[in-house]
Amino acid sequence: MEKKDLLRLFRTMLVIRSTEEELARCHQRGLIFGACHTYVGQEAIASGVCFHLTHHDAVFSTHRGHGHALAKGMPPGELIAELFGRSTGCSQGRGGSMHLFSPEIGMMGTSGIVGPCILQACGGGYSSKIMKSGHVAAAFFGDGAVNNGAFHEGLNMASIWKLPVLFICENNQFATEVPFQYSSGIPDVGRRAANYGLPGFEVDGNDALAVAEVAGEAVARARAGGGATLIECKTYRTRAHAEGMGDFSYRTREEVEQWKGRCPIARLRQRMLAEFQIEEAQLQQIEAEVAALVAQSRELAEKSPMPDASTASMHVYSVPKPAPMSRTPPAREAAQPRLITYTQATHEALAEEMAVNPLIFVMGEGIGKRGGNFMTTAGLYDKYGTDRLCDTPISERGFVGLAGGAAMTGTRPVVDFMFADFVLDAVGEIVNQIAKMQYMSSGRLKMPVLLRGCIGIGHSAATHHSGSYYGMYAQVPGLRVVVPSNAYDAKGLLKRALRCDDPVMFLEHREILTAKCHVPSEDYEIEFGRANVLREGTDVTVVALARMAHLTLSVCEQLEQEGISVEVVDPRTISPLDVETILQSVAKTGRLLVVDEPPASCGFAHSVAAQVTHGGFDDLDAPIRCLTGVFTPTPYSPSLEQAVVPSADAILAEIRSLVDE
Repeated sequence: MEKKDLLRLFRTMLVIRSTEEELARCHQRGLIFGACHTYVGQEAIASGVCFHLTHHDAVFSTHRGHGHALAKGMPPGELIAELFGRSTGCSQGRGGSMHLFSPEIGMMGTSGIVGPCILQACGGGYSSKIMKSGHVAAAFFGDGAVNNGAFHEGLNMASIWKLPVLFICENNQFATEVPFQYSSGIPDVGRRAANYGLPGFEVDGNDALAVAEVAGEAVARARAGGGATLIECKTYRTRAHAEGMGDFSYRTREEVEQWKGRCPIARLRQRMLAEFQIEEAQLQQIEAEVAALVAQSRELAEKSPMPDASTASMHVYSVPKPAPMSRTPPAREAAQPRLITYTQATHEALAEEMAVNPLIFVMGEGIGKRGGNFMTTAGLYDKYGTDRLCDTPISERGFVGLAGGAAMTGTRPVVDFMFADFVLDAVGEIVNQIAKMQYMSSGRLKMPVLLRGCIGIGHSAATHHSGSYYGMYAQVPGLRVVVPSNAYDAKGLLKRALRCDDPVMFLEHREILTAKCHVPSEDYEIEFGRANVLREGTDVTVVALARMAHLTLSVCEQLEQEGISVEVVDPRTISPLDVETILQSVAKTGRLLVVDEPPASCGFAHSVAAQVTHGGFDDLDAPIRCLTGVFTPTPYSPSLEQAVVPSADAILAEIRSLVDE
């Protein structure tokens, strides 16, 4: 390594150490409101790895991420201001110590959850593969993460797809306060790479030159198409897990002092003087410059304003893109209708968008040559190949987490999870990562992830293939939740999902996939948050989704003959929910019935009822009613299955009763 490179490495390590020590003092002064996880003692790792990365390469980090952010090029002032909760912080006060974002320099974020960074780095590597950019992604994580399922799923995916990823395990001996020697049946991490067919290395994490050498080889291998590398850096944090926490109930003072004697900065400094003939004066000058930089950064951060309270709910969603006039939904009816099924309509939407947007790729089990369990991708593999139609292992958390990282780094993943029950294994990646990423990054990161799969009771599928869960996902800020009821809507809504910058949960009821209606051949979108009045009426409003909309429509003619005029409102999306259209209908009819297949408790039906009670109470001529599924897991036997879901007869009876009230 040349002298100028050594000096650069030394400077980076000093910036990290000086900033962390200043933050520790600031924590004692009460300037930091939340947690403060310092990187003291581990500076050689971030500095040695990031030395080989450019701003175009992506870094995904964990809760102890200050050092990674600084090594990637974040100014100390932005980091300090973030921990002070100031508007000039790298996340504009939204993140604090554990949520640091600077996508402009390739710092894609740190996470308070152990493990997601491993999967997100795989996504960054997959984007590089799709875009053929030659960029590398790096995941930094602690020894505790290697006992997490994300480690297994991430390394396996990186191996089978030869992703340009560096997995950097910072083994500092303790996961919070649990010793690694206790929590792991294998004393080392690097050797585990062999189980995934990857090169693995175990290196002294306090030796900056050793780290830089191994990392440099791994980066070069990744850029050349050689795939991923696992590097275990054996190190030690010499401060507590977080500032203010007790430190000696699980380790001894003697052990900490012993590791302080192996200080990575002191070791590099000594070698620079002894082996590389760098002058003491040069090092002292750098030390003085860094001290001044950190002091000035702290002063400026302390003077910076707090974020304006009015910005607290900004950046939950991206700014909507207006649909071009050519994409305004055409008429639902036609003189010569083109009747196709729900599945054909969504397939058409996906195929058309993949043809014009090379950044779209699909992941799921059996979506390649097989074409998907419900023919969602039939024939597309032959057109676009294995990278854009990627069959996955059975690792839902893994490929959903990968999708999040891919979206963060410029591509547009579609996750086909087959059944809604299956993706529950990935709910942490959806709720804690994908849904929150735009907000935590203050809108600088987009999250164009489409998550699609089947919902609904039928076919004696029993309890692990019948869930819906849209009421649960609608409670998550940042997600769009779409539940179409017909082929026309499904195509227009899927088009919208494939063009917007928000994560979309697109749920398709299995029992209506073969239902046909007119679907125009021309290009069109349907805006989220626009309900559809499927049938106009004057006596009662029924709000119904998916299959329940079909069942409700099936009884309307009979009720019409009885003198009961039913208006049927299909919300189409439940996040956002078009409450205004529902209120307008209730103002006309005076009565409301919400029909929903899942159980009512904390669900969609009661949410609609509450909002109408608040906004339309004076228009109601009778109490709101909710007809929902029975509060039970879904049974197998047809007689039991039919007993737990609303039927056409039950809807008929409920409407009659409501009108008579």
